[in-house]
Amino acid sequence: MSGVQDVTASPGQNAIIMVFGLDDPAQARERVLDLCGRLPALVRSELNRFPDSLAGMVVAFGARAWAGLLPGWPVPGELSVFEPIQGERHLAPSTPGDLFFHVRSARMDVCQELAAHVSRALSGVAESLDETHGFRYFDSRAIIGFVDGTENPSAEEAQGFATIAPDPAVTGKADFSGGSYVFIQKYLHDLKAWEELPVEEQEKAIGRRKFDDLELDGPAKPANAHNAVTNIRDQDGGELKIVRANIAFANPSRGEYGTYFLGYAGKFSTTRRMLQNMFLGDPPGNTDRLLDFSRAVSGTLFFAPSAGYLELLASEA
Repeated sequence: MSGVQDVTASPGQNAIIMVFGLDDPAQARERVLDLCGRLPALVRSELNRFPDSLAGMVVAFGARAWAGLLPGWPVPGELSVFEPIQGERHLAPSTPGDLFFHVRSARMDVCQELAAHVSRALSGVAESLDETHGFRYFDSRAIIGFVDGTENPSAEEAQGFATIAPDPAVTGKADFSGGSYVFIQKYLHDLKAWEELPVEEQEKAIGRRKFDDLELDGPAKPANAHNAVTNIRDQDGGELKIVRANIAFANPSRGEYGTYFLGYAGKFSTTRRMLQNMFLGDPPGNTDRLLDFSRAVSGTLFFAPSAGYLELLASEA
């Protein structure tokens, strides 16, 4: 894991996730595009100083920011303001966000230094809407105790699911190949209620065993298990996947324990189908059992251009 715009990298040991709102995208244009041009050098500097840090960063843009920063440019086909999903019992809310930064490293000090560079560069033109410091929890488990990310595609398949496929007929500013739709949700867990649930019931809610992460099968796995409702297929029966870079976070003194969901996909329609299954149910009413203990408090869609496209953006500064 290293470099800029590597959306298939592993979640890492540590992460800082930042969401900014731009006061005026048009006025912030030069500052933001200049920062885009400097990000590769900033990450390279960390890797040169600390080769084992595995430093990486992804920057992505919301629909409002893309239109304001790049007037007249083509817009990625599925980039829009996320429409909330309101079920009978659960809500996937929509929250604002113009710029998204996903900083990750084996070292939190490296994450902090990179995040500080970004924040200084945007001072005066952007407002921090959210900053979350995440960490690897034991052997890549969510803070509710189950291994996270087990449904991710293999390393060989990840690029195909996480990024837009090349199209030889599309070139220049309209060529979004290698880019990724990033959907983020911050979940807060009711740990007290979850921990009062017998382990067997927890396993039914997730669809996997807690100790060894083996998937439940047959009648042992309920239809509303988390890994059942998020398993979707195309019209030919092929499995549709996204690349998750989820990470745990906590503020124990405030009783906050959560999972930051980050889904990278070449097609946002795949992510949205998963969300609809979770919050509405398929069939309707068969909602994700995990939502009885985990509440989404944010939801924003961004587009992360490829490293090459990021250079094209920077050339406009």
